[in-house]
Amino acid sequence: MKVCFRVDSSQGMGSGHLMRCLTLAEALRKCGAQIHFICRDHKGNLIDLLRQKAIPVKVLPAMAFNLTAGRTDEAQTIDANESIESFSGEIPDWLVLDHYSLGIEWEQQVHPYVKHLMVIDDYPNRLHDCDLLLDQNYSQDGDERYAQFVSETCKLLLGPQYALLRNEFSSMREALKPRDHQLKKVLVFFTAGNDQGETLKAMKGLELFGEAENVDVVVGQSNPDNSEIIRKCNELHWGYHCQVDYMPNLIAEADLVIGGGGSSNWERCSLGVPSMVTILAENQAPITEALGRAGIIDNLGWNTALQPSDYAKALKSITNQHLAEMSQKAFKLVDGKGAERLAAILLDKK
Repeated sequence: MKVCFRVDSSQGMGSGHLMRCLTLAEALRKCGAQIHFICRDHKGNLIDLLRQKAIPVKVLPAMAFNLTAGRTDEAQTIDANESIESFSGEIPDWLVLDHYSLGIEWEQQVHPYVKHLMVIDDYPNRLHDCDLLLDQNYSQDGDERYAQFVSETCKLLLGPQYALLRNEFSSMREALKPRDHQLKKVLVFFTAGNDQGETLKAMKGLELFGEAENVDVVVGQSNPDNSEIIRKCNELHWGYHCQVDYMPNLIAEADLVIGGGGSSNWERCSLGVPSMVTILAENQAPITEALGRAGIIDNLGWNTALQPSDYAKALKSITNQHLAEMSQKAFKLVDGKGAERLAAILLDKK
C-alpha cells in the first residue's frame, strides 16, 4: 500500500500539520505501508525533520509568490500539477492533504490521479472534494458541522478519539503516577512559532500570582520575545526550554498548563493535565469554547483581551477540586490511540 502526504511544512502553524502527518505516517509504516511526503522548498521549511526520520520526501521548488497568502486559482493549479508529477506515473492508494492554503480547487485537480483522497482539517469553513475527512477537534455539533462542506459519500472521522499524537504520549500515559491536584508546578507553552507576546504576558501573570513553586516555559526558536523570556526565567529561577523533543515529560510533570488552543489540547488531555487556554487564532475559538463549556479546560478567551493581571486572577481562583475535575474529564477524552485507529481505517480501504 502506498500513501502520499501533501503537507504544509512551514514553521509555526505548519509545524502542527507536519507533526500530525508524521505521526500517522509512522503508524502506517509500522503496518507495512510505503510512505512518501510532498513538501515545498519555501524559506524556513521543516523538511529536514522528515529526512532525519528516514522518510522519503519529494521537494517541490519554491514559488515566485507566497502560496500561504491565499488559495488563488493559479497557486492551486501550479501546486496540483507539480504534486501529480511527483507521483511519477504511479497511483497512490491514499493521498493525505494537510494544508490550509490548498482547498477544493486543488483537490478536484488531483483527485482523479489517486485511488482515495483524505483531507485533514481543523475548521469547517470551506468546501472539500475528498473521500475521507478527519477533524480531530472536540465539538458538540457532531457531523453536522461539515454537512454543507463535503459530499454525502465522504466519510467523516470527527473528534479527539482520532487525535494524532506521537507514541511518546501513549507510553507516558501508561506510566502516569496518581496526581494530588495541588497547584505547585506550572508549564507555559503556547506555540513553537510566534505567540503574539502571550508567553511573556502569562509569565508576568504567574509572577503576580506568586504561589507556583516551579515553572517551566517552552518556546520555539522563532519566538520574537526569546531574549526577554530567557532573562525573566533566569531572574525568577524558572526552567527555560527551547525547541524541545521531551514535551510529554514536561506536560506529565505539570499540575497545570497555560497554553494555546491548538493541537496541544489533545496532548494535555491524553496525560490528564488541567489547562488554562488562551485563544490565539480564529480556528482555535470554537474548540476552546466547546472544551470550556464542557469543563475540560478553563477558557481564558482571546489573547488580545488579556493582561498579566487576568492570568494572575485566574490562577488565584483555581481550587484543588477544580484541578481534579478538569484532569479526570481530560483523561477520558483522549486515549492517545488516534493514529492507530486512523491507520487501520486507511489500510482497510486500499
